Amino acid sequence: MDKILEAVVMSSYPNNVKQGLVRRVIEAAKQPMDSEQCWSMLELSTKLYLTGDTKYKREIGKEVLEVYGHYHPEEFEEFFNVRFLLSLLQEGYGPLGKRSHYVLDYIQLGLQFVLESPSANSIFSLLRIEVLRKVCEKPSPKQCAKISKLLTQHPQCIPTGKHQLLFCQQLIRCIGQFQCVSEGEEEIMEFLEQVNKVSGLLQRIWRTQTSAILPSLKELFTIISSTEEQEAPSNALASVVQFVPLELMDGVIRNLTNDDSITDVQMMMAIGRMIDWVSWPLGKNIDKWIIALLKGLAAVKKFSILIEVTLSKIEKVFSKLLYPIVREGALSVLQYMLLSFQHSHEAFHLLLPHIPRLVASLKKEDSNSATSSLEQLAELIHCMFFRFSGFPDLYEPVLEAVKALPIPNEDRIKHLLGQNAWTSQKNELACFYPRLASKSETGKIGLINLGNTCYMNSIIQSLFMASDFRHSVLNLTEGNSQPLMTKLQWLFAFLEHSQRPAISPESFLSASWPPWFTPGAQQDCSEYLKYLLDRLHEEEKTGKRIYQKLKESSLTSQAVEHHYLNKTLIEKMFGGKMMTKIRCLKCLNVSSREEAFTDLSLAFPPSDRNVRGSTSILPVEEIGPQFIEPPENAGQLMGSPWIQRKAPTASNHAAPSVSVETLGFQEQGEAANPIRGNDVGVDAAKDPLSTFAEQACAPKDSRSVPDLINYFLSPERLTAENKYHCEKCASLQDAEKVAELTEGPHYLILTLLRFSFDPRTMKRKKILDNVSIPVVLKLPILVAPEKTEEVCWHGKDGAVPGSGFMTVVYDLCSVVVHSGISSESGHYYCYSRECTDTVPHGQPPDGVPKPASDKQLDFEIQWYLFNDTRVSFSSFESVSNVTSFFPKDTAYVLFYRQRPDRQSCQLHEALAEAGRLHGEPSLHKDLMEAISKDNILFLQEQEKEARNRAAYISALPKSPLWWRDLDRDKDDDSSSGGCSPAAGGGGSGSFHGLVF
Repeated sequence: MDKILEAVVMSSYPNNVKQGLVRRVIEAAKQPMDSEQCWSMLELSTKLYLTGDTKYKREIGKEVLEVYGHYHPEEFEEFFNVRFLLSLLQEGYGPLGKRSHYVLDYIQLGLQFVLESPSANSIFSLLRIEVLRKVCEKPSPKQCAKISKLLTQHPQCIPTGKHQLLFCQQLIRCIGQFQCVSEGEEEIMEFLEQVNKVSGLLQRIWRTQTSAILPSLKELFTIISSTEEQEAPSNALASVVQFVPLELMDGVIRNLTNDDSITDVQMMMAIGRMIDWVSWPLGKNIDKWIIALLKGLAAVKKFSILIEVTLSKIEKVFSKLLYPIVREGALSVLQYMLLSFQHSHEAFHLLLPHIPRLVASLKKEDSNSATSSLEQLAELIHCMFFRFSGFPDLYEPVLEAVKALPIPNEDRIKHLLGQNAWTSQKNELACFYPRLASKSETGKIGLINLGNTCYMNSIIQSLFMASDFRHSVLNLTEGNSQPLMTKLQWLFAFLEHSQRPAISPESFLSASWPPWFTPGAQQDCSEYLKYLLDRLHEEEKTGKRIYQKLKESSLTSQAVEHHYLNKTLIEKMFGGKMMTKIRCLKCLNVSSREEAFTDLSLAFPPSDRNVRGSTSILPVEEIGPQFIEPPENAGQLMGSPWIQRKAPTASNHAAPSVSVETLGFQEQGEAANPIRGNDVGVDAAKDPLSTFAEQACAPKDSRSVPDLINYFLSPERLTAENKYHCEKCASLQDAEKVAELTEGPHYLILTLLRFSFDPRTMKRKKILDNVSIPVVLKLPILVAPEKTEEVCWHGKDGAVPGSGFMTVVYDLCSVVVHSGISSESGHYYCYSRECTDTVPHGQPPDGVPKPASDKQLDFEIQWYLFNDTRVSFSSFESVSNVTSFFPKDTAYVLFYRQRPDRQSCQLHEALAEAGRLHGEPSLHKDLMEAISKDNILFLQEQEKEARNRAAYISALPKSPLWWRDLDRDKDDDSSSGGCSPAAGGGGSGSFHGLVF
């Protein structure tokens, strides 16, 4: 019968004809037959099953084996013996070099017919040994899956005792070497099925023998933490972790993170490879294990590992949000990585270039998964905006991408940041501040935040960028007995000459710290600036002079020299004077008082007051970006409004005021401001930057800096309970109070009073109104008749008879921005630029000052953004638009520098002459030596860190494919499948890139 069957199978008849003949043979096999015939048929069917070159032949072999196993059990048991199975497993079947791949399938098929036979136990014992030997030989995923299938169906064959532990460990090693070499989707699905069979076997063993779990996990950790140069272990290991009971998580993580035998490099390697597992599409709880290990490392303060791993892996995790099948787990890991990485903006900033593209892809996908992920991603982004404010140029594209998505409230943001931080002790992360390998490309140096000290950093950088003040401080002589100014000089010198990307202002902070400030708490930068300038002024005022260059200058007339040498450096640079006048509206008697100031605190007008339509005694003007040629009548004076006014009548107690307009570029047909005259020397319609300048000026329904100054200088009525006691009338009378600027400071500091006390909530609130900031400001200064003779007039105008106002032009040089909604919280950063004189050296002594021919337009002068350690290039456009994009980021303190005119020419020329004679200020010997030593120390630190970092980075598993996900998404709009970036389709290339 065996010959007949073999002849039929090997014949060239059609399969349907063969099938009929085979069916007859099989029916005959169900009848009793002798042992020899049975043996022959079993040999033939074994040969067909194991070596058949077609699926049809193997199916016939299988069918015959099943018939004989069922109808001739004794003969089958005799044939399917231990010796035969041992030969199959150790030597294989078939010709040498063409051994059959179906031995394990054959054994699994035959086992079902010998389970009750006397030889069953012997077969099981043999298989327990042989399957262990097989897995030790690192079989392919396909063979490993067959072993797993065999053992899952016949658990009696699973190794026991110590062999079982070894078997589990070796099985994990096999999984660690699994690789899918094909990119076809069918092959990948087959590979995933094979991996699941193997990991499913482990799950079965762990359920019955929980004692095998921890040794298995130890082997898993050994594999993923290995630092030997070899191929990275397969992400298929993720399938193993999903079956570990979650109740064991805490103990496992605690043991790992507290094991002193595990080096940092090994731990970094392990967690890095675990994070790669977010790519595995069928794993469950993978994200929970990754996050648990990250939290465990934070608990034992392994911050260096967390930082390196986060920075090296966060982009890859982010890229997996493109794929619905792994999106949920990847988003969980991403959320923890970002929300816990709170000491530095580095991790978040790595993602900024990729966010708009991902958001666009998720919107295009238009699925429930994409919608949910977009909302969670937007919440995460706003948390990062809140935590790392001060980067408007970087954040604008991201904000534009997520502007239509929900914004979480501040309580939600604080909750998320609070519950995910690595540690509540900020000083524990002080040494892990963002690593900056070299100076910013701007050449400027940042300042390290010492714990909510951004208020000080922004002020110091603004003062440093005030070049005239900086040069004066750096020229300070040694042994000047001014300790605070000396510390400022050292800080400025390091900012000027250090090779470090950022320096610590710790020494200056301790010296300039206002005693009522709370350590570690956010403070008001304006309050700090006032205190600092007052301290510096008082030090010098007591006789400890620091600046002698003006005294030595022969360019200064005796009158002006006496005027300036009686001033401290703070007065020279930031000091102005203001005259406060009160006029009794009954007797018209005027009392006045002059007082000095270093800044003007500008309140916001009441919401029901239209500043632009109001009247003001002092006209403040805003000028667009341009060259401003001092007018032919540079000392153009405007008569005092009170002099022009008629005496009040009974029906008109308030005399008419001079109308004030914000001056920028006029619209066509707009009447010229009668006050302006020829002050603006560039026709708006012809100016190439006029369009942009119009944007820079405030809209008619918003505030501008000139509006606030006009409100500050506008007359105030003193009536009712606020009546004025007139000495002449000897009684309380209605009066009018007005402030007039009598001396403009070299650097004008304007503080916008954004913080007010709300009696309803009993808290300080912030005024978030957007205020447009002019790049050039014209400020009217009152000139008294007796002082006009003292002013250095070289032009044809001469002394101007009578008192009046003259225009002083100021250039914007720094803007300190507060980000937040409260003075007790938030963040400070600043925009700054170097302002230089328009008037060049060698100006004709009797001519009208001309702008430097090579001077750039105001909008082209380089701006910088100082945000603690980070310094970057910026622009006035960013300064102007920051509040439009980020409503909580508002200008708070402004620095303007006075342009030279005939009144201030002596100070400017003296400063310019000092600069020409000495170039950059030469530092005294001790300071130069300290900077040189620190620069050498920094280079040594860099070399040491580079060696350590190289060891860390070389240990990190490589992730070469993460960027391809984002690139592919940008270019490939036709991909489809459940695993592709868009739901509903599935390109095979995308799928392979995801998993492997």
